[in-house]
Amino acid sequence: MASLHFCSECNNLLYPKADPQRNIMVYACRICPYDEIGENKCVYRNDLLTVTKEQVGVTHDLPTDTTLAHAKMICPKCGHDDAVFFQDQSKRKETRMILFYVCTKCNESYLDPTLPQDNRPDID
Repeated sequence: MASLHFCSECNNLLYPKADPQRNIMVYACRICPYDEIGENKCVYRNDLLTVTKEQVGVTHDLPTDTTLAHAKMICPKCGHDDAVFFQDQSKRKETRMILFYVCTKCNESYLDPTLPQDNRPDID
């Protein structure tokens, strides 16, 4: 159980700190040079890993966006041959160059049909 420790010299709160010279964890005062060896050697580490994948995101009003490029791509839903396209906007180290297409007629989101099946992200 974690508890609060107080400095015996100035009564301020002691904070956990690594002491690399003695290779131990100590509770140290931030006001004066006092420190004491920690009895509870339990250290908690919380690693957050968020797995993200390519997603289409919000696509309404994209066909009317004049800043997006158009491509002659046949829509699998309505057969219209005009679509706007954009790249995945997630912020990751390894972002693949996957283009998402949105039909300018029916607003259907789809991928390039020439993209190999094993390289396709989920579109939901």
